[in-house]
Amino acid sequence: MVRFKYSSLIDAPVEVVWNFYERPDILNLLTPPWQPIQVIRHEGGLEVGATTEFNIFLGLIPLRWVTIHTEYSRYHFFTDEQREGPLEYWKHRHQFTAEDHKTLLTDDIDFSLPGGFLTDFFASWLVMMQLDQVFRYRHEVTQRECRIHY
Repeated sequence: MVRFKYSSLIDAPVEVVWNFYERPDILNLLTPPWQPIQVIRHEGGLEVGATTEFNIFLGLIPLRWVTIHTEYSRYHFFTDEQREGPLEYWKHRHQFTAEDHKTLLTDDIDFSLPGGFLTDFFASWLVMMQLDQVFRYRHEVTQRECRIHY
């Protein structure tokens, strides 16, 4: 199992950042232009049981990914877990922590690649680099959008 964590301070209160994440088009908004996805289905908002089904593309090859929300505490956190997809395991906790009228936004991800320990050991650095780029982009978009609406 590998852990990735990315945090940044968003210049808006927790309620503003949380409400931004409740947008039905949030996955499209937070997806970097270099990482095409196709949302097939998104049901249930952020609460437990919410499901998202989408394709991520490896070149021209679509990889089906289904996640379900397994934890939820309004204005604090929600967690999604892979039910079907390209990884052996994926659990992503989105945390929102109030700090002096700002929000510490933290993405905390545990994942495992297909192939077990050796694959995690030798290939996880590539996934970690990609996750760093993706979440840097997501947090920049969140900062920009929440500043506009605050």
